[in-house]
Amino acid sequence: MASLTPIRVTERAQKLAQEILHPGDIAIDATAGKGRDAAFLAQCVGPGGHVHAFDIQPVAIDASRNLLTIAGLMERVTLHPRSHAEIKESIPLEQHGRVGAVLFNLGYLPGGSPTIITQPASTAKALQAARAELRVGGRIVCVSYTGHPGGEQESDIVRQFADQCEQSGDAVQRLGLDPNPGRPWVMTVTRNFA
Repeated sequence: MASLTPIRVTERAQKLAQEILHPGDIAIDATAGKGRDAAFLAQCVGPGGHVHAFDIQPVAIDASRNLLTIAGLMERVTLHPRSHAEIKESIPLEQHGRVGAVLFNLGYLPGGSPTIITQPASTAKALQAARAELRVGGRIVCVSYTGHPGGEQESDIVRQFADQCEQSGDAVQRLGLDPNPGRPWVMTVTRNFA
């Protein structure tokens, strides 16, 4: 009998974004890393859509550019070598309030230095900025890792954000949060109101 392979948390996050994205949508990869999420989002939004990908590390921007170029998707993506906390200042005015999905994959660059991690303060600002840019029915998908130094504090920020959104009437999911100490979990916020 074949054993079932568990779905990776990043694949689950991508599927949750894909559920609500339409061709022509605007999407944001808030933590570009090696470009996998940006490439996935670019495929989802199609040639008429656009993706904005953010990362503070030059090596991540270079890796993302390389992957997107090889995949033939670079024309659909703008790479922003800056913090995800600067979403509002970075995307064109005509795209504000039109974003279909925002993907966050918090923590550190796979294969990179585990000392360069996303920070609670910038993540809190980025989550608020991302929510403000969502269209009605748009979704934030955030993978939060708790098993590295600083991960629990950032996870608390994500939980607080989810609670605030839920109180505001947005649909919120917390997948794999409890009981799961030290493991990644996924939070989604789907915007119900303008």
